[in-house]
Amino acid sequence: MITCDSFLAADGIKIAWCEIGQGRPLLLIHGFMSDADTNWIRYGHAAALADAGYRVIMPDLRAHGLSGKPHDPAHYPRDVLADDQFALLAHLGVEDYDLGGYSLGGRTVSRMLTRGAAPGRAVISGMGLEGLTNTAHRGLHFRHVFDNLGHHEKGSAAWMAEAFLKTTGGDPEALRHILETFADTSAAQIAQWTLPVALVCGEQDNDNGSVADLAALLRRGKLVLVPGNHMSAVIKPELGQAFVEVLTGELW
Repeated sequence: MITCDSFLAADGIKIAWCEIGQGRPLLLIHGFMSDADTNWIRYGHAAALADAGYRVIMPDLRAHGLSGKPHDPAHYPRDVLADDQFALLAHLGVEDYDLGGYSLGGRTVSRMLTRGAAPGRAVISGMGLEGLTNTAHRGLHFRHVFDNLGHHEKGSAAWMAEAFLKTTGGDPEALRHILETFADTSAAQIAQWTLPVALVCGEQDNDNGSVADLAALLRRGKLVLVPGNHMSAVIKPELGQAFVEVLTGELW
């Protein structure tokens, strides 16, 4: 059974989360313009992880889903998404856990690891090296999306991003502020991670740079390719199964 609740972050913004299952806590973070339901619940990934013995904790990032969507830029300092996840773990009293994220969620995982998070295992999904080391590049793409809503060429990457925004009912003004929270993680910092880090990525997904280049930096890394591109991999059961396999140790 899925349950949902919320708490207030340090700046008073509501942060919502849902969870399913019992067992080892797994904090699972969704991607940009998405939410916990779209990324993890709707296509069965959360249920698969719960069946594998996890208590799957799925926050909605600020400006997303059921969480607060303030329009004041003061609520979007750099790295605030990582701050919110540390606050959620503290709110729940969770200290021993695993950690995973897709796209922006994967970038948030990288920021948490760089800032001292110590999960048993981590999964970074839908993310390549440039998406961590040069966040400004991805930010420019989404600024273009938000600044030209309704005017993108049909079938273009920007048009598809706007279509996804409409599907999830996102708030463009709040989401644009999220771009200001991006912080780079350097190659040197990535190379210092000592825990097992799995990379799960669609085999046609190059939206955030090369996942192979990211894998090459990891001390204890495992790269798993699944069917699809950045958008379509999320809807395929292979994504959730890959998370199960790397987190339960079947591929290590």
